[in-house]
Amino acid sequence: MSRRSELKNYQKELHDFRARLAVGALLVLICFGILIARFYFLQHMKYDHYQTMAENNRISLVPIAPNRGLILDRNGVVLAQNAFVYTLEITPAKVATNVEETIEELAKLIEVSAKDRKRFKKLRAQTHSFEGVPIRTHLNEEEAAKIAVNRFRLPGVEIRSRLFRQYPQGKSGSHIVGYIGRINDKDLENLTESGNLSNYKGSDHIGKSGLEQYYESQLHGVTGFQQVETDAAGHAVRVLSSTAPVPGNNLILSVDSKLQRIAEEAFGDYRGALIAIEPSSGEVLAYVSQPGYDPNLFVDGIDSESWKELNESLDKPLINRPLRGVYPPGSTFKPFVAMAGLEAGKRAPPFSISDPGFFTLPGNTHRYRDWKPSGHGMVDMRKAIAVSCDTFFYGLAVELGIEKLTSFVSHFGFGKPSGIDIKGEIGGLLPTPEWKARRFKQSWFPGETVIVGIGQGYMLATPMQLAHATAILANNGTAMKPRLVSAIQDSKSGKVHALTPEIVDQVKLHPKNIEIVKQGMMDVTLPGGTAAKLGANSPYLMASKTGTAQVVGIKQNEKYNESKLHERHLDHALFITYAPAEDPKIAIAVIVENGKHGGSTAGPIARRVMDYYLLGKEPAGSQPPVETPSTLTAPAAQEEEEHTHVE
Repeated sequence: MSRRSELKNYQKELHDFRARLAVGALLVLICFGILIARFYFLQHMKYDHYQTMAENNRISLVPIAPNRGLILDRNGVVLAQNAFVYTLEITPAKVATNVEETIEELAKLIEVSAKDRKRFKKLRAQTHSFEGVPIRTHLNEEEAAKIAVNRFRLPGVEIRSRLFRQYPQGKSGSHIVGYIGRINDKDLENLTESGNLSNYKGSDHIGKSGLEQYYESQLHGVTGFQQVETDAAGHAVRVLSSTAPVPGNNLILSVDSKLQRIAEEAFGDYRGALIAIEPSSGEVLAYVSQPGYDPNLFVDGIDSESWKELNESLDKPLINRPLRGVYPPGSTFKPFVAMAGLEAGKRAPPFSISDPGFFTLPGNTHRYRDWKPSGHGMVDMRKAIAVSCDTFFYGLAVELGIEKLTSFVSHFGFGKPSGIDIKGEIGGLLPTPEWKARRFKQSWFPGETVIVGIGQGYMLATPMQLAHATAILANNGTAMKPRLVSAIQDSKSGKVHALTPEIVDQVKLHPKNIEIVKQGMMDVTLPGGTAAKLGANSPYLMASKTGTAQVVGIKQNEKYNESKLHERHLDHALFITYAPAEDPKIAIAVIVENGKHGGSTAGPIARRVMDYYLLGKEPAGSQPPVETPSTLTAPAAQEEEEHTHVE
């Protein structure tokens, strides 16, 4: 009995049990206390917060994309607009089986081309799985009806009515207007950095080039929202409130679309660029980059075949030539060299030289040839411009020196972007000794100054710069900022706000010096000038300068023979002009790639543009051919042929 008592102590066990029971009860009370405290915290202290969250789960904010603003020419012709179209979209996350099978089912109902499939695959890679991806756009009524009838067996497939951007003019003015495209990761990054991401909720597209890109903030508008009540399955029950989107503003351009088309047609099959500017305001009247492209291809993602065709074309239709094409300006640079010389007190009348047909530096036997081997006889400043005497400008450049020359002509916009309202403009090249030292780690040689005097060598300019410089000269030294948009129409009030012309530079020029240069330019299209044929029977007087820029060099003792050169190695043809000479209304720069001669190839293009703008004269035929050198020859003076050799 004693041993069994030692093994089992009822009193101790009862005590331990009661202790454990007390601890357990205490823990239960503590837990209930915590739970009650938590309930109080959630139900009382955080009531407003969780009520809002619950309401948000019941109410969804649905963004409403704004209508994009229109782009119109100066006469109200539509260049970019919006149109409602049916689109067929697949949301991958909602597809029951797999996307490819769904596409095959759709192909049994409507046409789904290989091009549609490629575009879908490309867009799907850029889109979240819960977002709709278009497989077909621009469905007709019959196609939409077929899909609607069979929609019950096509989960994840929806027909949506969407606003699509349209460019009614097609290729005409494509580099002006540009295009929109689907928002990609880079666009999202830029929108996030700028703080505008919230304004693009519900929007799929954004401006990618041209005015569509530059004026994106004006064209896009303000996104609206709907508060939509949803059920447990996430389906919309009713709209609780709505904030209407604000459409984008409309852009009104200074460009005349009829003038634009005439300029484009005047190029025929040639490649090149033309810019026409109103000198007094800087307004761009025509802006041509040939060849162009159809911006409609890019709206919903260009297919790989079309992209390859555009991107690999030898004619480079995607390059915005007025802003990104750089060319030696050739003899079109001479009027500005002349003005630099006159303002520096160099070679003012009655100064003249006897031109032997070449120029040599002191102590050097190397000959820098004139385009006319026999020379031009006695030449003063006015005649040097009219007949484009290389020898005269070789010497003038050396007398000025490269620093003084480049410093002066920079006031005419050379060597820097013009500031036109399109992104991507480059500044050309206005060479200096400092630039060469940085670029090549070499010293500047006197011979390099010689050829800069006729717009050759390292000297490079864009067509936009040539047009801008010509407009500044026509405007007597006052530089107006070039712009394509002349006014913006407010989408809410309908009021049109005209943009104020902006002076960006002003160089003081002596009236007598301006007169000499302008007289020389007027003589270019008169008997004896390098483009006399161009000015024949013109009811208005124009001030012009022809130019020819080498594409390939020739050796010192070789003669240029264009018949032996590949078409793409022929000289570029350039022409600058303004008219009427006594009261300039339009200034033009034209470059025709591999056009050979400025007066007979580029000049007639400018003449057609001026005839329509000043006289209302339309050329016969929808696509009039460009007069080539073989059918148009200059009288009294030959076409200049600049083939300068540098060693």
